[in-house]
This record gives sequence, structure tokens and C-alpha cells, in this order.
Amino acid sequence: MKSEKILAVQATKGRAATAVEVSFVDTHCHLDGEEFDLDRAEVMQRAREAGCKAIFLPAIDFPTSQRILTLSEQYPDWLYPMVGLHPEEVRADWREQLEKIKVLIHHPSSVSPLIAIGEVGLDFYWSREFEKEQLEAFEVQVQWSVETQLPLMIHCRKAQNEMVHIIKRYADRLPGGVFHCFTGNDKEAAELLQFDRFVLGVGGVLTFKKSHLPEVLPTSVPLDRLVLETDAPYMAPVPMRGQRNESSYIRHVITRLAEAYGVDELEICHHTNENVKKVFGIQV
Repeated sequence: MKSEKILAVQATKGRAATAVEVSFVDTHCHLDGEEFDLDRAEVMQRAREAGCKAIFLPAIDFPTSQRILTLSEQYPDWLYPMVGLHPEEVRADWREQLEKIKVLIHHPSSVSPLIAIGEVGLDFYWSREFEKEQLEAFEVQVQWSVETQLPLMIHCRKAQNEMVHIIKRYADRLPGGVFHCFTGNDKEAAELLQFDRFVLGVGGVLTFKKSHLPEVLPTSVPLDRLVLETDAPYMAPVPMRGQRNESSYIRHVITRLAEAYGVDELEICHHTNENVKKVFGIQV
């Protein structure tokens, strides 16, 4: 059997190349999606071989919440489930969706218990047709986090002001969470980092040619406030951009983060794994 760890060659700022073993967690992967139906087992094997120690699975609605729970039960201590209603899935039936999801929260699996409420949040990028409903649905799920003390996996696009306004009302009672797919500037980072139990999720966008994250992150975000993610099958990093994303590709994100912060890849892995432990209580 192939080793679950691979050797990586480091070439970081001011350091000689050295061979190291890396281990990491993909904190956001839609592995239940139909994009993986034909080769899901192979995708997971490649992730293991690349050094991935766990994959966290966010839901987007009630059917995906069910699928994720089933999938996680098949791979305990490897796949970890979340349940929630994604803002882009908020429609006129949002209350019914949340009632069904709430049942899953109150009847957790003994094999693979829930690790978070997610993927939840606000998204006004394409439309504000369901703005009121999104705001209400998000606040209900924030309240679930307070009640259950499960962290939040938050999606936010073109809605940071509204999202921060809601989080502030519950900040002292929330257990923490992840602001998924951070792509903002230093001021936006500071606004999110005021919530001291939350961290920022960083993925493939970091590697894009026009990304400003390699400059923003080292000056605005300490390493103890970052976690790694893919958002697979979306947003594959360079040099895999344009392909279906998968957890093994986080290696490219780690390399770029190490270059940006001027540290080696082991340090990136150490900090991000410790942050996973702090937010989710999971040691890898």
C-alpha cells in the first residue's frame, strides 16, 4: 500500500531546499457532489497519499445534508460532516428546509457526529431577490450554533456588512467557526478577525495570477488564524486551474502560503492543523 505521506521539496524564501513530510486538513470539500460519483474512492486515495488527514464536508441543503451524513458514516475519522442551508439555496421554502435540517442536528450520528453548522451565510452576488429570506435563514442557523455550540462554516459574498452585523449580535455566545473562501483586503480581514474564535479559510484563489492574497495575508492575518480548504470541485489552484478541484491539490496552496509568509511548508501545516483543533476540536 502506498504511504499516506509523501516527500515534498521546499524552496521557500531564504532557505535551502529540504525534504519534509506534510500533513493537512481540507476543511471545505463538496465530496458528495455528482462531480465525484465516478471516482470518489480514487480522489480520497490521492488525498491520503498527498498528506491529507481529514476532509470536512459542508452541506448546502437538506438532501446534501443527508448524503453527507451517509458518506461520513462510511468513512469515520476521515470524512467529517456538517449540515446547513447555503444562502444560494434559500428560496420561498427556506423554513421547511431548515425544519428538516434541524431534525438531523437533534438526531446526530453516533458513528460520525456533526462538526459544524454549514455551509451557511449570505450571498448577494447574483441577486437580492431573497435577501430578506437569506438574512432570516442565516440568523436562525447562527442561533443553532449558539444552542449546540457547533462552529459555523460561513459563506459570504457581496454581503460582509450584513453578515458582520448579525455575527456581532451573537459574538460572545458563538463557539467560533470559519469565514470560508477569504479573498478580501486588509480592512476586510481585520473586520473578520475581530471575532477571535473565528479563522479564515484559504484555498486555490491564493495561487491565481491576479490574486492580492499573497500580499494581504502575511501583513494582515497571523498564521494562527488560517485554515486550508479546497471548495472542491470548484476553484482549483494553479497549476491545476480549470480542472475539477480535489483535496490533494491543497499541496499547491501550502506551497504558495509558505512562499508568501517566508516559512517552510511544515510550519504552514503545523499552524493550520492547530487551528483546526481549536475551532473543530479535531486533532490530526
